[in-house]
Amino acid sequence: MGIYEELVARGLIAQVTNEEVIRDLVNSGKAVFYIGFDCTADSLTAGHFMALTLMKRLQMAGNKPITLIGGGTTMIGDPSGRTDMRKMLTREDINHNAECFKRQMERFIDFGEGKAMMVNNADWLLDLNYVELLREVGTHFSVNNMLRAECYKQRMEKGLSFFEFNYMIMQSYDFYYLFQHYGCNLQFGGDDQWSNMLGGRELIRRKLDQEANAMTITLLTDSQGKKMGKTAGNAVWLDPNKTSPYDFYQYWRNVDDADVMKCIRMLTFLPLEQIDEMAKWEGSQLNRAKEILAYELTSLVHGEEEAKKAEASAKALFSGAGSSENMPSTELSEADLNDGAVDIMTLLVKTGLCSTRSDARRNIQQGGVTVNDEKVTDIAKTYSADELHSGLVLKRGKKNFNKVILK
Repeated sequence: MGIYEELVARGLIAQVTNEEVIRDLVNSGKAVFYIGFDCTADSLTAGHFMALTLMKRLQMAGNKPITLIGGGTTMIGDPSGRTDMRKMLTREDINHNAECFKRQMERFIDFGEGKAMMVNNADWLLDLNYVELLREVGTHFSVNNMLRAECYKQRMEKGLSFFEFNYMIMQSYDFYYLFQHYGCNLQFGGDDQWSNMLGGRELIRRKLDQEANAMTITLLTDSQGKKMGKTAGNAVWLDPNKTSPYDFYQYWRNVDDADVMKCIRMLTFLPLEQIDEMAKWEGSQLNRAKEILAYELTSLVHGEEEAKKAEASAKALFSGAGSSENMPSTELSEADLNDGAVDIMTLLVKTGLCSTRSDARRNIQQGGVTVNDEKVTDIAKTYSADELHSGLVLKRGKKNFNKVILK
């Protein structure tokens, strides 16, 4: 089985422009491919996993990845999947986020000499002359075709700014530039990016008459991509300072039964033969499959030692052993106290177990909160400094824990 066939078997390919050519290209290790990452935050999320693991798989098969940091496109913001315009970031914010991305990507991709490349589209997009761009590039785009693109259609009713409307041209120009300067012959992206990606291929065809040498693949179905990377309304980050290894492990440990084998197939590097056997598992065996998924992905992102700690801590908590050694923790100071104590709703919000005091109130009233294994039913319940110095283990629902300690 070639790497292309493996990608298909793992459910990673949604649609391609020329399957026969692309199959030969990647199976022979001759693909120079890119995936773009806009720098909208200072950390990648679990939602970037498919792209990162796909780049790793293709590199292991001899192909050359180009990670494109969107320092330029982030200044506009991709309207795909959005109901409103993204927050506009400063150039300083974008540069900082780009540096954070680089450090995290190095865990997945080998950027050694002659191997993977990392480029930033700010290096060419920010120097473009607007009038020259309109003449050289804009003439090759049909507004009628652009408006038919799914990424724009879904925004038309609520409003699409001209600012965002330019995003497709910018992304298309990226492929055109990378094709010319780095020999990039293949692009990957989510299927919600299909129109943008075809725009780059069309630009190459029109300006360079090189359509046959510029291929497009989309992976990661839109619904699955949007689903990954968020839980309880919050992003699941790859940065351990934003999402602890324990919380990261727990996120994957708690995926839906219907999604666990799909995630194992798409995201882990376990052999397909082993995964096919696991696909026969039912009932309680699915919990074991979730543990394997959580361990494999935590090990990929945070290392084997952190994965073992998270696994041990989770098993101890669920078995009733009560170990909190590796549990996410929150430190309070005297300034957090009110008359020498702190109330339960404040604790739930400060630990991140609840997003707001209203959320905390609802969870308490529904019987979903315990402190040191005792159910809390009084929303006015307070805890003294002495109790906090000893440490309190808060639990929301069945699987969300946090240890609170007063410094």
